[in-house]
Amino acid sequence: MRPVYNLEPKYRVTMLTREEWTRGPGTPLAVMGLVWFTDGSRTADGTRAGVYGQSVNRRLSIPQGKHATVFQAEVYAILACAHEMEAQDWPQKYVSISSEGTSGCQDNISSGTLVPADVE
Repeated sequence: MRPVYNLEPKYRVTMLTREEWTRGPGTPLAVMGLVWFTDGSRTADGTRAGVYGQSVNRRLSIPQGKHATVFQAEVYAILACAHEMEAQDWPQKYVSISSEGTSGCQDNISSGTLVPADVE
């Protein structure tokens, strides 16, 4: 029997504009399920990756040392967020990850809402 591989992504990225975020009270309709926020930052003490799970009240602050860039910290924060969700095995169909993406993540997955690809 030959193995069958499904290479379709199991998520969809939705880029929200500033207007969609500021158009009235509450969270935009595209943001649903578990809501997470990620960020990377640099201070005199070094670079850190930050993750906040609003729906589950989970906070992570991960030191990256003195030589990591803010871009690397932002990407690491997104990966740490995904790992945290996978490790906890939360039974949610929808997950929204928001990242400021000021260091270049915007072209990839920042400010995106990740949802299963088979859900429209």
